[in-house]
Amino acid sequence: MKKPSLQISPLRLVKWCTQWQNKENWDKVPLKLRGVYVLYNGDSEKKFYNVVYVGMAASGAGIRRRLENHYFSKRKGDKWTHFSFFAVWPNIRNDEIRELEALIGEMFRKDQNAISLAKQKKSKAIQKVRCKKISEWPQCAL
Repeated sequence: MKKPSLQISPLRLVKWCTQWQNKENWDKVPLKLRGVYVLYNGDSEKKFYNVVYVGMAASGAGIRRRLENHYFSKRKGDKWTHFSFFAVWPNIRNDEIRELEALIGEMFRKDQNAISLAKQKKSKAIQKVRCKKISEWPQCAL
C-alpha cells in the first residue's frame, strides 16, 4: 500500500489568484476571501494594465466587498477597468496581509508613472526595517 504523499504548495502566502479580470466580474469573487487586490486601468487587446490602486481585505466581507465599494465609488469607480487578487491561506494572519499590502504599496510610492491613487502613504513598519546607507547593510541583516 502506497503512503499518501504530502502536497507542498508552490507558495507560502498565496493559495490562489486571478489576474486582469474585467471589473464587471467583481460580483463573481467568492465572499469572505482574504488577501491583496490590485485595480488596473488597462486594455485587454493591447495587453497593458496600469496599476491604479493596491488594497487588501484582511477580514469582514473580504475582497469582493472591497471591489464592490470601488466599483460604485465616485472617486475610483471610473478610473479602473480590471482587477487581480491574491487570496491567502486560512492560516495567514491579518497583520501578514497588511504587510503584503504595505510592501506592494511601497513599490509604487515614488513612481512617477503610477496613477496617484496607487501612491499610498509610506509604511511605518517598512521604514523601521529600512537600511538607508550601503554601509549599514551587513548590520541590517543581523
